[in-house]
Amino acid sequence: MFEQRKVGATDVSVSSISFGCSGIANLYVEVSDLDARTVLDCAWKRGIRYFDVAPHYGRGLAEVRLGKFLLGKSRSEFALSTKVGRVLRSGPQLDEADGFIAPLPNAVHYDYSAAGIRESFEGSCDRLGVDAIDIVYVHDIGALTHGSENDRHMKDLFETGLPELERLKSEGRIGAIGLGVNETQVCLDVMARHHLDVILLAGRWTLLDRSAEAELVPLCHEQKTSLVLGGIFNSGILAMGAVDGAHYDYGPAPEDILAKVRRLEKLARQFDTPLATAAMQFGLTRPGVASVLIGTGKTSSLNRNLDALEADFPAPLADLLF
Repeated sequence: MFEQRKVGATDVSVSSISFGCSGIANLYVEVSDLDARTVLDCAWKRGIRYFDVAPHYGRGLAEVRLGKFLLGKSRSEFALSTKVGRVLRSGPQLDEADGFIAPLPNAVHYDYSAAGIRESFEGSCDRLGVDAIDIVYVHDIGALTHGSENDRHMKDLFETGLPELERLKSEGRIGAIGLGVNETQVCLDVMARHHLDVILLAGRWTLLDRSAEAELVPLCHEQKTSLVLGGIFNSGILAMGAVDGAHYDYGPAPEDILAKVRRLEKLARQFDTPLATAAMQFGLTRPGVASVLIGTGKTSSLNRNLDALEADFPAPLADLLF
């Protein structure tokens, strides 16, 4: 079993390593129901007890598959997080949507208002087969996703969306409230006006990208806001290395990033340590981090990463890299 860490000042605790469910929703590669259940079962047997999901993942497919897997398990044994901001309603069957192959036949629209958040939350509860969720993240708010439309979404969020989340929290339906984003500025903007229990931050506090350290991390420490770190491999480059076709930040890795990764690889090789191991250890040892997300649809990848965590990590390498 992995260490249990508390989320902010709430009563929610999560395992220090968590399972991200985008991969079991056919992200880029189709995964059968059986294979999805197999990798979830592997995560459970290896001691992971925190599972993160979202309506966005396969337009509800990840939530349905996760819900079926957790059916019959004691609710006190695991922690769940999902996300609000995208509302799913019945729609056409598509071959692919947003990188997810064969998603469920749902249409999507963004809605950060109270009504949209309540609808999204209740839909997630139905698909997951639960009546309460430990952590709810506001998903992909920010200019990176919405561009010029973001001001409108932020207005909805502040005026009615966040108060609705607080109401659900006061009712005991939600344990902790946060943001699930890929950028730091929107976190700073929200935290200036509303306290957050936790932020799921993807790719911005990693061995390769330290951009969260300047302002966001100190503010989280000050406000007792926990961090859950996603995208710990920065689109795979910290797992695969600086190889041909390597990706960074959801696109082909530019030369300056490749050069930086080569330097990191060289240092890790001096201590006979895989770069992926260093990337995970970086996340686990950052102060204020409640959990590090590992997302995959493959049992082999999950076992490889978890096996790497069990190896001794050289302190001199940590001094050089961290």
